[in-house]
Amino acid sequence: MTFIVAALVWAVWLIGMASGDRWHLFASGWYMSATMMLGSFIAGATSEGGGAVAFPVMTLFFEVPPPVARDFSLMIQTVGMVAAAITIFAVRIPVERRALVWATLGGAVGVVIGLEYVAPMMAKDPRLAKMTFLSVWLAFAFALFWINRYHEREVRHTIDHFGSRHIVLLIGAGVVGGVITGITGSGLDILTFALLVLRFRITESVATPTSVVLMGVNAAVAFAWKGGLKPLLDPSASGMATQAWNYWWVCVPIVVVGAPAGARFIRNRSRLFVASILYVSIAIQFVAGLFIIEQTPFLLAYSAGIFLVGLFLFHRMAAGGVKRLAWLSDVEAGRVEPK
Repeated sequence: MTFIVAALVWAVWLIGMASGDRWHLFASGWYMSATMMLGSFIAGATSEGGGAVAFPVMTLFFEVPPPVARDFSLMIQTVGMVAAAITIFAVRIPVERRALVWATLGGAVGVVIGLEYVAPMMAKDPRLAKMTFLSVWLAFAFALFWINRYHEREVRHTIDHFGSRHIVLLIGAGVVGGVITGITGSGLDILTFALLVLRFRITESVATPTSVVLMGVNAAVAFAWKGGLKPLLDPSASGMATQAWNYWWVCVPIVVVGAPAGARFIRNRSRLFVASILYVSIAIQFVAGLFIIEQTPFLLAYSAGIFLVGLFLFHRMAAGGVKRLAWLSDVEAGRVEPK
């Protein structure tokens, strides 16, 4: 199935490149092709969507405006992450299907809010979007590291005794994650991954492919809204940035192979291996951001505030996870009745 999908995408891509005489785009966009070789693999192998690599690289190292980097991230994940999702289902990698449904619904609402209302407010100072991205990810890394101090901690493979309160949590995480996605091109994946791992104590080997599928669907929704439906409803709307399209054309044939390869690679890896990849990539991104982005007292205070809010949010998820494990133990031992 993976090879069939890749072949179909390559065939359509070749027709588009030839009919539009777009081969010259490689001369100016080759560095994005190289970036997405690694980015798409990491996207398929971890809870970091392709945008979590593309956005910081583009905005920090190549000084691409955040809106363009965001548009490209959404567009390229529609190809790479969806291809990875097909691979995940084709080779029967376990996912939390109820989380997929409810977080997807929340994410669809959140990403439209982010694109239409929140991102424009940050357009006056592009550094805000960059530091929002880096600070949220750093907070998550701290929370994940804290909980993984206990290497043999108890984990689950599904949300046991699923109820209405879990639906509310998943939709809420979807909305917040979708808003962040509307700003930076990535966010729903990490928020849902965090909720599954910290709050529901789902093993990373299940939470990771679940977040990959979620990000693929959310990116497709955002692409369809900003690139198609919104311009149809409002002819004055700009759609996806022209430069984002140029980058997209030179990366499509790479991500449709790289992301599924990452999904296959991570299939039998331990949850601690997945976590280690996240620690390293997040640390590199944050340190690079501090040096490359011109810092001001306001920006440092803003970043610290976002980091502390994120840390508090993730800490509450982890604390709720401790209580949930204790409750599940009592239920399984027959000491309490399931709610």
